[in-house]
Order: sequence, then C-alpha cells, then structure tokens
Amino acid sequence: MSGPRLLEGVRVLDLSRVLAGPWSAQILADYGADVIKVERPGAGDDTRAWGPPWWGEGADRLAAYYLSCNRGKRSVAIDLATPEGAAMVRQMAREADVVLENYKVGQLVKYGLDYASLSARQPRLIYVSHKGFLPGPYEHRTALDEVVQMMGGLAYMTG
Repeated sequence: MSGPRLLEGVRVLDLSRVLAGPWSAQILADYGADVIKVERPGAGDDTRAWGPPWWGEGADRLAAYYLSCNRGKRSVAIDLATPEGAAMVRQMAREADVVLENYKVGQLVKYGLDYASLSARQPRLIYVSHKGFLPGPYEHRTALDEVVQMMGGLAYMTG
C-alpha cells in the first residue's frame, strides 16, 4: 500500500544530516516529492556508520539509524567545500522547489548556498533551515540532541 502522492512533481534538495533535517525530507519523500540528498564524498551522512543495529552485509552494510530517516531519497556525493562542488549544488538548487539544510548559522554563505544567494537565482525557492541555535551567542554551537537536553535541563531531570 502506498500513501498519497500529494507532492509528486516537487523536487527537494536535501543538504541536511543526522536527524531533524533528514527526517523532514523523508516525510516529503513519503508524500511523493523527489528528494535528492547531498552527502560528503567517502563518508556520506554521519549516521551511515551509527550502528548497531545494522542492515545488510559487507560493503552494503548501513546503520538502521541512517535508514530510519532517509527512506525514499536519491543520494549524490558532492563536496560543498570545493568551488566545483558548490557550483554543482547551486545548479541543482535552480532546478529544485525546496532546499532543506541544517548547517550552523552562516556556514553556507561562504559556498553561496544560503537563502539569499540561492533565492536570487530561484525566486520561488522554499528554503527550510533547521537550526538548533538562532543567531546570537550560541549560533556556532552544534545542536545535537544531547546538547539541547543538557542546556534545557532535561538531562538533569531524567538522570
């Protein structure tokens, strides 16, 4: 049984990693969007190696964690830090309806992959930015689940 294909024909460029961004893009894929995940050459998303549990064997082995939030996507390995890689992603963004990212505040500006740069070439672009910290004193910190729990006091309350 397949779900409704409400987003069929919508192209999503997924520049996110770990959980919040990839999970959001997966939901869009579940509704029929064509989601292209950009991953680091040689390593991919960090969560590809976060096991056990594992699925598959040998070179095809992937962490169940990675698979749990990247279902229904196509994947491409591109190094955003190179001029050629950033140019390739900018071209992909011109053909996308949605760009989804979860980089630290200001990190994508140096590659021309921030909202201002991409929307100048693609005015109808929807740009989704998952941030743990908004601009301010903590904007350059990593906002993994454990960090947010500790800063919010939840880790103290749960032991």
